[in-house]
Amino acid sequence: MAMFEQMRANVGKLLKGIDRYNPENLATLERYVETQAKENAYDLEANLAVLKLYQFNPAFFQTTVTAQILLKALTNLPHTDFTLCKCMIDQAHQEERPIRQILYLGDLLETCHFQAFWQALDENMDLLEGITGFEDSVRKFICHVVGITYQHIDRWLLAEMLGDLTDSQLKVWMSKYGWSADESGQIFICSQEESIKPKNIVEKIDFDSEWWPQASGCGTKEVPVDRNFRRYSLVQGQEICICQSPLTSLTGLPAEAE
Repeated sequence: MAMFEQMRANVGKLLKGIDRYNPENLATLERYVETQAKENAYDLEANLAVLKLYQFNPAFFQTTVTAQILLKALTNLPHTDFTLCKCMIDQAHQEERPIRQILYLGDLLETCHFQAFWQALDENMDLLEGITGFEDSVRKFICHVVGITYQHIDRWLLAEMLGDLTDSQLKVWMSKYGWSADESGQIFICSQEESIKPKNIVEKIDFDSEWWPQASGCGTKEVPVDRNFRRYSLVQGQEICICQSPLTSLTGLPAEAE
């Protein structure tokens, strides 16, 4: 981590001003990405700068570095870093291996297909070469989703969602999040009713305002909107409702029929 902190200070200076888009700084930024992967650190701003430089200088594009950036972005779910990074990669490069596989893994995580994610990851474990702490970072995201979704969950299901953990490994994660299990194999997550936060919505509508348009040439005169958001016209002495609230259609009926 000491190496990361040292490089972070230097990279922070490079990202200021016009030097941010200087292709001569790419080598330094790429080494910084590798350091993040090895030391389980993360710097989104620097990683986005690398992808932007690849956009400006397609000849310098590095598939391996881009893959590392995407994998590090996945470790920061549920934040939108992965989507930001994906949008800065052109379609042609998105079809390349291993970027295509990483994008597929990202889709599985974002759609909460966790069992399918671990299965796909097992088939592409080479993607994680040089990436420290990736699996545990993903498990943190999965626990976050479980915590806001479930009140109770089967023990076996939670173990599968976290990557087929053993009983001892599952207990570590349960202890970390304060989850408890009963004798029936159910794990109590939390009471969702207790976590509901009500929000008061206040709408202020001024009923005292009046709107008097100019009279038309046909002798029709529009009068103010009433308290029920209905507008009337006087046509040959008869009051006709010509408009209600935006949620209703024109009726054309006399005011008495409303």
